[in-house]
Amino acid sequence: MSLPDAIHRANSHSPFLRGLIRRETALLDTLTTDGPEAALTTALARLDPAHPLPSVRHARAGVALTVALADLAGLWPLETVTAALTRFADSALDAAITAAFAERDSSPAGLAALALGKMGSHELNYSSDIDLIFIHDPDTLPRRPTEEPGEAAVRLVRRIAAILSERTADGYALRVDLRLRPDPDSTPASLALNAALHYYQSQALAWERLAFIRARAAAGDTALGRAFLTDIEPFVWRRTLDFSAIADIRDVSHRIRDHYSEGQKPGPGYDLKRGRGGIREIEFFAQIHQLIFGGRDDSLRAPATLDALPALAAAGRITSDDATTLADAYRRLRTLEHRLQMLDDAQTHSIPRLAAARAAVAGLAGAPHWRALESALLPLTRTVSRAYDRLVAEDGDRKPRLPHDSDALDRWLAKARLADPPLVRSLLAGWRAGRPRALRAPEARRSFEILLPTLLPAVARGKQGRAGLLRLDSFIRALPSGVQFWGLLSAHPPLVTLLARLLTATPLLADALARDPGLIDTLLDPPPPLPGPAEAQAELALATRNLDGEALLDRVRRWAAERRFLLGVRLLDAAIDPLDAAATLAAIADAAVLRLADAASARFAARHGRCAGCHLVILALGRWGGQALTAQSDLDLVLLFSGDFRRESDGPAPLSATAWFNRLGQRLIADLSVATAAGRLFDIDTRLRPSGAQGLLAVSLDSFAAYQSAEAESWEHMALTRARPLGADAAAVAAAQAMIDTIVAQPRDPATLPREAMAMRREIARHKPAAGPWDLKLMRGGLVDLEFIVQTRALLRGAPIPPQLDRAIAAVAPELADAHGVLMRLLVLLRLVMPAGDGAAPSAATGLLLARALGLPGFAAVKSALTLARQQVLAAWATTFQSGETA
Repeated sequence: MSLPDAIHRANSHSPFLRGLIRRETALLDTLTTDGPEAALTTALARLDPAHPLPSVRHARAGVALTVALADLAGLWPLETVTAALTRFADSALDAAITAAFAERDSSPAGLAALALGKMGSHELNYSSDIDLIFIHDPDTLPRRPTEEPGEAAVRLVRRIAAILSERTADGYALRVDLRLRPDPDSTPASLALNAALHYYQSQALAWERLAFIRARAAAGDTALGRAFLTDIEPFVWRRTLDFSAIADIRDVSHRIRDHYSEGQKPGPGYDLKRGRGGIREIEFFAQIHQLIFGGRDDSLRAPATLDALPALAAAGRITSDDATTLADAYRRLRTLEHRLQMLDDAQTHSIPRLAAARAAVAGLAGAPHWRALESALLPLTRTVSRAYDRLVAEDGDRKPRLPHDSDALDRWLAKARLADPPLVRSLLAGWRAGRPRALRAPEARRSFEILLPTLLPAVARGKQGRAGLLRLDSFIRALPSGVQFWGLLSAHPPLVTLLARLLTATPLLADALARDPGLIDTLLDPPPPLPGPAEAQAELALATRNLDGEALLDRVRRWAAERRFLLGVRLLDAAIDPLDAAATLAAIADAAVLRLADAASARFAARHGRCAGCHLVILALGRWGGQALTAQSDLDLVLLFSGDFRRESDGPAPLSATAWFNRLGQRLIADLSVATAAGRLFDIDTRLRPSGAQGLLAVSLDSFAAYQSAEAESWEHMALTRARPLGADAAAVAAAQAMIDTIVAQPRDPATLPREAMAMRREIARHKPAAGPWDLKLMRGGLVDLEFIVQTRALLRGAPIPPQLDRAIAAVAPELADAHGVLMRLLVLLRLVMPAGDGAAPSAATGLLLARALGLPGFAAVKSALTLARQQVLAAWATTFQSGETA
């Protein structure tokens, strides 16, 4: 790759770099003529402590452009790129410190800035925070006559952070993170020297030892900083490790995997830094080995990951293969991370969910398309994950347990701050006595005990703690068995955290898991890509090959339950867009209905033969037809058949086509709705068929077309705008689609149809008013109003329209696209976490989940987005019906 090519790619794919290229023409000339080192020196020369805010931002812009283009052009390897970014951070920090002291008419002394994390190891990325701990010496820190040393230090640190982080017209320079100091919520922003020494030498935690592997004195009074780090060196690098220290290190490794890694497969939304098999696991793989062996071998104390891995291999502490493969993975993951951050100068580590953004990343990377990058990611992350899996292999015998002694248990409960300790003691006594079926076996109770120190606090803290405890007890009592389930959870700690979240956030999923504990197995592997209708049908066909009768019904139910459970968990994690989840739920329904329809047809044919030229067509309506189901959706359908309704079947017990398909329809609906040993599949609603519940269950296409043309009311035609035919015979499905298109496209009276639609909406409001303030379907300006607008406009348009509501909106009501996105995303999530559907306002915790899914900063923003969506719907209603009345 060449520098001109790098400039072209930056211009084409990165709005941030494009702006810098336009503004930094002189620097670009220096880069082109004299090379990146000269350009970097020029950019750093802009730093001026006399004018700190503009100068550090101006310097940062030059550094960002220089380093990005040198990186994209392949002029600098990763190590040089990260060193250059760190060089700027050091220089900018030093300038900010000098400026802060100068504003107080003093010179820097007595205040040291310790760099940790990637700044400490000279590995900064394009959009890193800088992790700092400030130490001050009260005896040498300059201060004003009325100030205490601690007050002066805190004021200096706040000013330093503001110089670097505050947004001005020129942007920001560096985001400063001070949270790695001890107890950051209660300790001052700068630590007094002796207090810091006392803490790190006597009270510090294992993760803090890990953090200080990469610590260095970066700026300010560097002599003070170096002396402090020398004094705490025995805390970081212990020459002897007792069993307690080794257990601490092992516990750190478990917490890292449990907290950050959720098994996601590389693809949209995957976090390159924190995801399973990502950057952080490589860093911790090296650092944990360094903690264990670096106390006696100072050759293993290299702060940088790419230096530590070969050093560990040379010392025989890890294999050469691990060192080589992990270093290669680290370079490639870090390089891709840089491409993500180059797009918009954003502090992100996640692969974009939008295809256009992924294409831009690929363009920056010089790849032909995103899939070329994605295909290389999976083997990388698998390699890293396997290495880290070996490192954190379980050692269950050393895990903490809840005390059995009554006084010790009381102390544990007090420290854990659980809700209702008497209830905890009562429930715990019953569990330990093996009263629930799932805890009768000693092996089950042993595994369960391992989980309790994590599980109880996760479900029993906060205002809903008592409810969480009762849900946990109900869940345990509903489990059919426990040996395998509790054993699996004790071997996979992230699943314990997930179980707690299900119990506290989504009782619907927790109930499903209690009915079928085997669902937990679906979470052990990285989640597969969301299937479309064809993929779901192929997957189910493979899973049910050679099955019939009860075995088929059970297997279809288990398959659908597994897919819906996994989908719900991913929604809870905000790992997928709720709209994608709704489409996937519809694909699952398509596959299940078509598979059972095929099996029922085969059974009927064996006894009654087939009606030549006649084929079943299932008309999916409502949300199913529109491929936008929720976790609580019924399936609205009408059964049709092609061919001559008078034709007889050719089997030993012949039936007319009408009788054949009506009896088949009864069998199919029973197969779909009956509860078997594997549970229920779907609730089915067939009331939209001609003549409603009193009419035939299945009618011929010709009869249905005649009814729709001559007898159907406007609301029935509105329902047809979301009709989607399914079936095994392509010609019959095509004929049904053509019939729907004809009905939808027929001319309408532009005065009569809106009037009838408004009358229908009033009737709905009279018989089924909104259940509460968050009834997203029935509220004024809600989804029912939106659907009425779209369906009315679609019929007035006089042309076929897609059944998917988002595509129909694009055709007839584009101003409602955003409102639809907000309302549907909220509906999908609320049907999962608040299945009662009573329209009650969400809790604060649910509000945060909604905010994450919508990409909003908090629940208040969600409420604002909902208000705006409703206003947009009401405005469109007034335009469509020339009225502000919706009920």
